[in-house]
Amino acid sequence: MSGEPSLFSRASAEVVDLHRFFVDWFAAARANSVELGRFEAVMGEGFAMVAPNGQILDRDAVVDHVRTSRATCDDGFAISIEDIRPGWQDADTIVVFYIEAQLRAGKYSRRQSSAVFTTSSSAPNGVEWRHLHETWLQVPES
Repeated sequence: MSGEPSLFSRASAEVVDLHRFFVDWFAAARANSVELGRFEAVMGEGFAMVAPNGQILDRDAVVDHVRTSRATCDDGFAISIEDIRPGWQDADTIVVFYIEAQLRAGKYSRRQSSAVFTTSSSAPNGVEWRHLHETWLQVPES
């Protein structure tokens, strides 16, 4: 057995790292400290997302949304990742479950997420996002 981190460890690190990127990208005060290339590099070809409202978005729509949302949040914007758990996996693919909690414009929200990752030697954590499904646990207060 090699000293390489497990697929679950790499996918978990990717979940945490990508959400750190989002906090920096969306917060106006930090938006210039990160580059979109990090995000684009981990969105695998054929990536699709089911948003919390049920809308299905393809890779281009997700990348475009992130690109155009740079610096749109105040300095209080925060994301925390909770309860990361492994789901099904094989040698090169894993499903990971986690809860994403956000504070945006003083309003809290939480969503249960499941993500599919495949291995990728060119990605920062050695995995690419292939599918993401988010479901509201706590919708932001109106």
